[in-house]
Amino acid sequence: MKILALEKELPGATGDDFEPLLKDEAAKVWELSQAGVIREIHFRADRPEAVLILECDGPEEAGRALAGLPLVKAGLIEFEIIPLRPYPGLARLFREGAGPGS
Repeated sequence: MKILALEKELPGATGDDFEPLLKDEAAKVWELSQAGVIREIHFRADRPEAVLILECDGPEEAGRALAGLPLVKAGLIEFEIIPLRPYPGLARLFREGAGPGS
């Protein structure tokens, strides 16, 4: 199952809190990427928060994987975990008798 995970920085966290953990964070992200759990990782253009696409059995598995990130363990960030499903609307194009506006 595809999972969208949106990072949220927790109140009270400062740049100084993050700095000592960033190398370990990158190593854990690399590990999850190599395991096929994290499929994509981006930063938002409007603020310094990560957006991840994961492939997991479900939201619970995604939560467990993200709970192992050093910044999560340190209580600096959390993730909103959103399960995704495929968009079924394109099938409408191929129904028999389907025409424009159907």
